[in-house]
Amino acid sequence: MPKRPDPARRIVDSALALAARQPWRRTSLADIAAEAGMPILAVHDVYRSKAAILDAFRRRVDAEILAGAGADPGERPRDRLFDTIMRRFDALAAHKDAVRELTRGAAGDPSALRAAPGLLQSMIWMLEAAGVDASGWRGLARAHLLGCLYASVLRVWLEDDSPDMTRTMAVLDRRLRGAARWLGIDGTAAAGEAAA
Repeated sequence: MPKRPDPARRIVDSALALAARQPWRRTSLADIAAEAGMPILAVHDVYRSKAAILDAFRRRVDAEILAGAGADPGERPRDRLFDTIMRRFDALAAHKDAVRELTRGAAGDPSALRAAPGLLQSMIWMLEAAGVDASGWRGLARAHLLGCLYASVLRVWLEDDSPDMTRTMAVLDRRLRGAARWLGIDGTAAAGEAAA
């Protein structure tokens, strides 16, 4: 008999399945519990809110990317960051319909602001996974910039149904090239910081 996923994973998977089928703002915790085949108290014991469920999904995606991370010192920092972000899109691909709904729903949901610190933390991890320093105030500024860049490319990815994500890759490459100096991935910032 196949082993059922742990309750935390079942809850997240059920929430994503519902988000792919119906408006997220109208999805209740009771709906998620029913989808997971669990009593609502069991969901409450693991996650206290829909935001907590989405945060768990974000952390799962982070972990998947970090597990496959291994910055190649011979590769340019921009190329490493490009690969890291594309791995993020690969990790999200199985849940694209849910991500589309969650993104659409966030636009009119003030509670979506609670996700901002989590996204910022994810961007710090993406920088670090790519071998780009994300410490101190410079790192925080880089993470904020990367978050804005990522959000703009995410919108393109959501509409890109090509099997090789050509449009997404082209836009990401262009945006990274334009922000390279500010992200510290053009080679000059790292040298300048080492001298400081």
